[in-house]
Amino acid sequence: MFTNPLKNLKAFGLKEDNIIADLGAGTGYYSIAAGGLVLKGKVYAVELQKDFLDTIKSRILEAHLNNVEIILGDVEKFGGTKLGDGIVDAVIASNILFQVEDKEKFIEEMKRILKPNGRVLLIDWSELSIMGGTIIVPKDKAEEMFKKKGFLVEREIDAGGHHYGMILVKS
Repeated sequence: MFTNPLKNLKAFGLKEDNIIADLGAGTGYYSIAAGGLVLKGKVYAVELQKDFLDTIKSRILEAHLNNVEIILGDVEKFGGTKLGDGIVDAVIASNILFQVEDKEKFIEEMKRILKPNGRVLLIDWSELSIMGGTIIVPKDKAEEMFKKKGFLVEREIDAGGHHYGMILVKS
């Protein structure tokens, strides 16, 4: 993973009553960490790969969290997260931007589910060699894509030596 979810989430500045969507939740590292920070809130762990959903479920039980809900959803389709319009305070998008084929639809889905002035924590790979030839999305290109969809960069965060991190706001 090469990055610290809890450190990144603390830099994001979540509030204990926030409603969060972890898009492309993978095996749940960010979902579980967020669940521990927003004890009066809720975390939606949205993932397309069914095998990962079982792993997330096990981690939720181990962490004794009752505020993390697992959703089988496709983050690249408008409405694919199965979340309502404007219901989340924040979106976590960690190590997923480089993977999604339809990046525009992915960003549009984030915008759809976010409340006005909702925020995105974007963490992604900054080094090609780490991923063994996978095409990364450079930080400046990611910023450009989000700006075209109506997001503003609030600030960058230190996401470790192999990742970049930024916090974006729905404008």
